[in-house]
Amino acid sequence: MSQEKIKIKDITPPTFNPKTHKGEADRFNPNNRIYVRAVKGIYQQLRQRMGWLLMLLFLGLPWIPYGDRQAILLDIGQQQFNFFGTTLWPQDLTLLATLFMIAAFALFFVTTFLGRVWCGYFCPQTVWTFIYIWFEEKLEGPANKRRKQDSIAPTAKLMGRKVLKHIAWLAVALVTGLTFVGYFLPVKALFIDFFTFNTSFWAGFWVLFFAGCTYANAGWMRSIVCIHMCPYARFQSAMFDKDTYIVGYDVARGETRGPRSRKKDPKELGLGDCIDCNLCVQVCPTGIDIRDGLQYECINCGACIDACDETMERMGYEKRLISYTTEHKLEGKKTHVMRPKLLGYGVVMVAMVGLFFYLLASIQPMGLDVLRDRNQLFRENSEGLVENTYTLKILNKTQQPAVFTLTASGLEDIKWYGPSKVTVSAGEVYSLPISLGVDPYVMESSIADITFTLTREDGTSISTESRFIGDLR
Repeated sequence: MSQEKIKIKDITPPTFNPKTHKGEADRFNPNNRIYVRAVKGIYQQLRQRMGWLLMLLFLGLPWIPYGDRQAILLDIGQQQFNFFGTTLWPQDLTLLATLFMIAAFALFFVTTFLGRVWCGYFCPQTVWTFIYIWFEEKLEGPANKRRKQDSIAPTAKLMGRKVLKHIAWLAVALVTGLTFVGYFLPVKALFIDFFTFNTSFWAGFWVLFFAGCTYANAGWMRSIVCIHMCPYARFQSAMFDKDTYIVGYDVARGETRGPRSRKKDPKELGLGDCIDCNLCVQVCPTGIDIRDGLQYECINCGACIDACDETMERMGYEKRLISYTTEHKLEGKKTHVMRPKLLGYGVVMVAMVGLFFYLLASIQPMGLDVLRDRNQLFRENSEGLVENTYTLKILNKTQQPAVFTLTASGLEDIKWYGPSKVTVSAGEVYSLPISLGVDPYVMESSIADITFTLTREDGTSISTESRFIGDLR
């Protein structure tokens, strides 16, 4: 009789390791690492394409040339913000404030309508996190393999793969830091100076700072940022209502959950369509179980929808057990898309967009500041006229040189001492010292209002008021 042992399968549950698995009892612990399983589907294809599009825009925009400079250059040192043919100056920063308000109300509008789709498809934290996860999967393997590897003593081969992964992460982080700083400094010179160690201290500091933030956020913190640090996750509930489209699980259809054979009829077994495969949890980047209901950690990325649809297709069941839906629809009620709150956000957003374009169209191509000489209020010149001295600051906001003509009005027979016609280079602030002379007999008081007018060749003009001081003793 053969003494060969019968092979059996060990089904003893593995010991729970809090360092390699997010436990139900401590789901908010930032030390619990989440291993995100890869999934394919329509929403993940959309998310990936949106991510690549945003990455290409971010990486490519600083390299687009426009004339003798890059098309987008936010030159803080020169206080010039160049957007292709438009240059904004500190005087035009009301446009920036208006743009921020548009972005805020657009976020309120989209969140009220579609929930946290910004987080799932557009947020830089999400985009860079999935890029880092892609490198992780290619170099270390799928989620289950990574979890197993991290729970045992590392081998030389595994350490080599991890080193390659971190090199790739650091490379992405460095390119990100260089590109971001390239929006504020000439990007070509920045890349050359950085890699030849000729960059300035502050330029190098900010490149390394943003590279470090990218590496830490996308490589190590990931869901910690979304769950514990992002303020949007906290105040989004103020915009949600039961008609907001969220990622939701159909409890009525899915319960009671449980495993079964594909050949068995779930109704005969007293089961719902959910087979409790747990894939919806394994693919979630924040580690939640969508079957527990609406949770603020959900970023509406749709990964659980794609995973569940794949399972439903294999089982021969109808898809969309998990879907983009509303709480009212899940309760069997009608969803009201056009509602007062959504319309209110939309109206304000459209109004702010209109204001933005009005302010943009109202930007003057030039600026004029008048600085009166305070060291000497007035003096009497050789012609017997009362004379005041001024410094005129002429700003050419355009990208081409311009010829300007200056005049003064407000008093009779004002005599102008100094150039009244000047050429100002593109983007230059030109300082022009001049003096004005007035006959004291035409002045009715010791202080009179005068107006300086700056006129461009095309007839465009702006005016600035100042004071003329005389002695009427």
